[in-house]
Amino acid sequence: MLALVLSFGGAAAVELGPEVINTAPLASIAAERPSKAAPDPDPAIVRLQVLLDRAGSSPGVVDGYYGENVSKAVAGFEEMSGLPSDGRLDPEVIARLETNVPIVESYVISKADATGLVDSIPDDYGEKAKMARLGYTSVAESLSERFHMDIDLLKALNPHSQYAPGETVWVVSPGSPRAGKVKGIEVRKQTGQVLAYAQDGSLLAVYPATIGSEDNPAPSGTHKVKGVARMPVYRYNPKVNFKQGHNSKILTIPKGPNGPVGSVWIDLTEPTYGIHGTPNPELIDKVGSHGCVRLTNWDAEELAGMVKPGVVVKFID
Repeated sequence: MLALVLSFGGAAAVELGPEVINTAPLASIAAERPSKAAPDPDPAIVRLQVLLDRAGSSPGVVDGYYGENVSKAVAGFEEMSGLPSDGRLDPEVIARLETNVPIVESYVISKADATGLVDSIPDDYGEKAKMARLGYTSVAESLSERFHMDIDLLKALNPHSQYAPGETVWVVSPGSPRAGKVKGIEVRKQTGQVLAYAQDGSLLAVYPATIGSEDNPAPSGTHKVKGVARMPVYRYNPKVNFKQGHNSKILTIPKGPNGPVGSVWIDLTEPTYGIHGTPNPELIDKVGSHGCVRLTNWDAEELAGMVKPGVVVKFID
């Protein structure tokens, strides 16, 4: 068994490895999220996050920490399953989530994983506009997004990897994207969630989301999906959107997963607003947005694959 023991202050803290994660019991996780965050990733939480992701209730980034997005994903799964939506990881929830399918699997890095990389992504929009593409900055970043992982978890599972094509690495397996036709979307501002409903009214998918901010609130009321743009170019207009740095002119910022709106834009009939991806998936529902609804790139891509123009989007205050 390949495993890594993370140590802090000289004391062994937690062991991470394929077998450890694949066999970690969900029953070892507290029913309610602890008030104090753990210092290290928990193999059982990694299992839980992946199982929730496979079930259609996204925890956001799989990182092994019992954060708020995990509790929201549990609540979302409960709602999908017709259970009381209290976010508690009780025996009934565990029984419905449990499976013998491995969580961590091996993956051979391809040449495609190493193409389209850039050296770095500047913070300033003016500098971004000078680039040809806002791609990933490393193979590790590309793989972490592909497998819905926090890059630190990926590196913890592969401490000696050079991330070169042909090399085999350990990754979590989040399963295939949800499929179906979305009839309606609810954007719940208070809980920071986006819920997608199927044609029959059943809950198809749940995502953690950053929904506006105090300075730039999201819209209210009912709107519709206008269209979907994949790998969109971003038009920055400080007079219409917001002021970034010292940039006072209209800028065209190139496409790429590390662009301001990530890898996909779901346009809404409310002008300038949309549901989109992000270059920083680990910050979903942790920092505000400029009024739009921000998801991880993979969640936004999944949702985009299930919507068409005319889908109703309700913002719930």
